[in-house]
Amino acid sequence: MTYNIAVLAGDGTGKEVTDEAVKILKAAGEKYSVAFDFAPALIGGCAYDEYKTPLPETTVELAKKSDAILLGAVGDWKYDTLPPDVRPEKALLGIRKALNLFANLRPASVYPELTHLSPLKEEIVSGTDIMIIRELTGDVYFGTPKGIEIKNNEKFGFNNMCYYESEISRIAHIAFKTAMQRNKKLCSVDKANVLDVSRLWRETVSNIAKEYPQVELTHMYVDNAAMQIIKNPKQFDVILTGNIFGDILSDEASVLAGSLGLLPSASLSDNGPALYEPIHGSAPDLKGKNIVNPIAAILSTAMMLKYSFKRDDIYNCIVNAVRKTLKDGYRTKDIEQSGMRTISTSNMGDIIKDNILSSQ
Repeated sequence: MTYNIAVLAGDGTGKEVTDEAVKILKAAGEKYSVAFDFAPALIGGCAYDEYKTPLPETTVELAKKSDAILLGAVGDWKYDTLPPDVRPEKALLGIRKALNLFANLRPASVYPELTHLSPLKEEIVSGTDIMIIRELTGDVYFGTPKGIEIKNNEKFGFNNMCYYESEISRIAHIAFKTAMQRNKKLCSVDKANVLDVSRLWRETVSNIAKEYPQVELTHMYVDNAAMQIIKNPKQFDVILTGNIFGDILSDEASVLAGSLGLLPSASLSDNGPALYEPIHGSAPDLKGKNIVNPIAAILSTAMMLKYSFKRDDIYNCIVNAVRKTLKDGYRTKDIEQSGMRTISTSNMGDIIKDNILSSQ
């Protein structure tokens, strides 16, 4: 079996972290007799420099014919003056739409060795393990009509928050199935006390829940959820929510771990390849310094093996190798700690690779 992986390194430190992720996939392939074929393509600012578009059609076509996509990050300050339609970040919305990547899975886990890095007290954050499932192709980011026009003699901006019942149903099934594999607790987050679209969301999720009687379903308004993630994060197992609420809550939850460099993500489709990426940005100020944390990108490849290729054995091997590396005291600069050894991006990849190859 050979898996074809499109590697979209992107901008800033994207290539540095995807290089380490590819290194890990090669090591896992060697250990488990799985072959990977890697094909690079441009996305983001580097694609604009070459093609005057952040998402070339050649990149989309490569992604569509691949078995999975590994993405680094997009964006750089030097592109901030570009028109909105050709900014690097536009490529993210574009590829989600092109590949129908409707389900974003973003875990927020706190490692025992790193609880001191969290801005919350250790007794609050210790043991936190949340999976946020965000609908990714609907809601206010994609709703129409939208725009800015003159109304009543002044500028008027508008975006339309909208969901079809079928869109809610398919993301709800993903969330319930995920909860079934975890602790069978699902919290659906909405704003049903104010928004009609949220009332449809809550009604639809409640109906889907009847198909999963083993899962405990609760509902929470988004403002309360934002507070509870800080006040008592351990109460959550799986959180299901829409696009804009999920965008905000997943970024909030990511802070719990103490570094964006630790957290991966997966964006899934129901009829094509999935995309895997670290949640951190491109960090152009760190480019070329070999100090960025590659763990988020490496764990994204672990999610690839779990969700796209159904190889839980390799997923567990990579996750355990990362945990062993942290337990053994190795740290990149973003998580450096007195008494521990601070190492480079490539060194971190090398040590995790060695732990994979030497694991039983």
